[in-house]
Amino acid sequence: MEEAFARAVDDGLKLTKRLIMPGGGGLPPPRPPHGMDRDDDPGAAQAAWLRRLLPASPMAYAVVVDPGAVDSPDVPSYQPHVYGRLDPPALIPLQMREVELRVDCAAAGCATAEVALRARWWVHCVTRSRACHCRIVVPMGHQGSILGAEVTVGKRSYNTHVIDTEDNSAVKISLPENGGLLKQEWFSLTIPEVGGGEDIFATIRWSQKLLYSNGQFSVEVPFCFPQFVNPLPKVFMKKEKIQLTINCGVSKEVILQGTSHPLKEKGRHGDKLSFLHEAAVENWSTKDFTFTYTVYSGDLSGGVLVQPSTLRDYDDRDMFCLFLLPGNNENRKVFRKAVVYLVDTSGSMQGKPLESVKNAMSTALSDLIQGDFFNIIAFNDELHSFSSCLEQVNDKTIESAIEWMNLNFVAQGGTDIMHPLSEAMTLLSNSHDALPQIYLVTDGSVDDERNICHTVKTQLMNRGSKSPRISTFGLGSYCNHYFLRMLASIGKGHYAAAFDTGSIEGRLVQWFQKASSTVVSNISIDAIKHIQDFEVDSEYIPDISAKYPLCVSGRYHGKLPETLIAKGHLADMSEISIELKVQHVKDIPLDKVLAKQQMDLLTAKAWLLENKELERKVVKLSIQNSLPSEYTRMVLLQTNLDKIDPAQQAKNKPTKQSSPDERSAMPLRGLTLGFGDVVATRENLTAGFGDIEVHERFEIFDKAVGCCSRMADCFCCMCFIKACSKMNDQCAIVMAQACAAIACLGCFECCSELCCGGAN
Repeated sequence: MEEAFARAVDDGLKLTKRLIMPGGGGLPPPRPPHGMDRDDDPGAAQAAWLRRLLPASPMAYAVVVDPGAVDSPDVPSYQPHVYGRLDPPALIPLQMREVELRVDCAAAGCATAEVALRARWWVHCVTRSRACHCRIVVPMGHQGSILGAEVTVGKRSYNTHVIDTEDNSAVKISLPENGGLLKQEWFSLTIPEVGGGEDIFATIRWSQKLLYSNGQFSVEVPFCFPQFVNPLPKVFMKKEKIQLTINCGVSKEVILQGTSHPLKEKGRHGDKLSFLHEAAVENWSTKDFTFTYTVYSGDLSGGVLVQPSTLRDYDDRDMFCLFLLPGNNENRKVFRKAVVYLVDTSGSMQGKPLESVKNAMSTALSDLIQGDFFNIIAFNDELHSFSSCLEQVNDKTIESAIEWMNLNFVAQGGTDIMHPLSEAMTLLSNSHDALPQIYLVTDGSVDDERNICHTVKTQLMNRGSKSPRISTFGLGSYCNHYFLRMLASIGKGHYAAAFDTGSIEGRLVQWFQKASSTVVSNISIDAIKHIQDFEVDSEYIPDISAKYPLCVSGRYHGKLPETLIAKGHLADMSEISIELKVQHVKDIPLDKVLAKQQMDLLTAKAWLLENKELERKVVKLSIQNSLPSEYTRMVLLQTNLDKIDPAQQAKNKPTKQSSPDERSAMPLRGLTLGFGDVVATRENLTAGFGDIEVHERFEIFDKAVGCCSRMADCFCCMCFIKACSKMNDQCAIVMAQACAAIACLGCFECCSELCCGGAN
């Protein structure tokens, strides 16, 4: 998908050579990709080409099917006529006239940022007498989730809304799919029929996770704009604005570490800090917006944030968020580990996925230290173990394990998850006084997933505090990510996923490091036994990792004391107590900050228990926070502003209109994961790694309908039609001359036959 998208953008940039800008002359040619010499590495050259053309910031593109429509709307010029249609269409990056970025970082323990981007693009590449579709593509940050989008073009307005899939009266789906996720964390919208020279006003909102490393929080927002989206400076002055707000929710000192853009501190009000950057610039930002800060804590610390329920809340109980920060105490010891790696080597893992897993496994094995124990099980229909028992870590065993992986990580066969889990449990029955851990990596879904969860839960309860931690990692879209999330929740482990082949290795390494850096285990919260109806969203409270803060959310009735005590065990098996101050917050919208985490955990519970009541809770939470879920869908509502009264426009709610032309709904695809695909797993399909094709409707196919399309299918086939549409002028002339020559030869042969026959 990425290569096809980049080729479409490359074609679009070539078409911009037809444009004549004010003041004379055309647009500056795009910079050639770096590293295209013969002696350079072809892989590096391809990567550089993709980096230049793929969106690294919110972008808008003109979807050009007819190249003859490409012309400057302000300075029309003589253009040679162009024949044919583009299939697939070219994507011309639109020039941007305004951009404003707002980032709100909420609650250090939640480690979540809400991002809002407002931008204005104009269709600078299509003549005013023509129109084209325009596609907006927003690369969201780390674990980004779309919250909403509003787009205005002329007298048309487009707004996203979340509706219940079972409620047919909410809106009427009258238009085909018109956006969604092109790939994971790439949100896309297509605005139909935008006229040349028109402005597109868009506001896109999404949430993303903060990064955490060595006690530092950082936010990274894609904000690197290519040179070809800059309007000419003499024609339009560009103003760039960035607003940043940090609301830590803790009484600790916040220390600023660094920023990519020159920010000025505007104010400090308790735990809340605000910053601003506003300036006239010659060119838009050429680097991502990053900001790093530290919540000072030399050792383990935390807190409890409390927010009362609201009238629109799906639950009448108060909400709490309990967080624990690992701190930056370098003397804090990490638990010794007894690890069993379970790696799916079924036929669907062939190629890049299995190679990436092998590389990440090699890194994880190299990170093990003296005193750790490990084993590796490659599973498909059968099990292949590195050893019959747990091996002690040393240079020789690690080298042997890497050689074993090179020989035995071969993609073939089906998928069976329960058998390797049972084998790992048996191996860890004697964990040599180390913390037992199971790491499961799979790209498939199996029939008995609910039974696996119930069986594993029973086995872990029987083992008590010595039970293994189970961490899960899902590859692609065919595995059941809610099963993996629930299995990790039951096993007090960590869940993570990768949805495209390019991110597998990096995310696997991060997941291994997070899951293997336990500093406190067996967490329990004191003084909650006196609280009525206390419920934690996750099945159990996971261990504290040195690589990421722990955040646990839930609901309760009653009144919490001023402080709670979190207890756990350190690596030397001594007990530790952490005092957690309870704070009633007003400035931090906990319901919105925690909505994604709560929805995912509630959906996993609803799937496991097949509970309709939990499904309805997810629906209410999804609609309340405008987050798509497995039981809702996000649609794009089109409203004609000149046909709707101002009172209804101010409410901006998805109500059923008397005229279908006033509000038309278009579903957005790919915003949910689903519950796995057992059939695809059984057939070992390998297309579940983010390669979502974008389907377009073209003029040539719309005209070839009915009996004509059936005749075309029978006699000349669609492939031939596509080939003809891509044919250039010279080739068409040659083909026409060849056909004329053949026709003349046929006529000559016919005449000679007639003449010869008459003579006889």
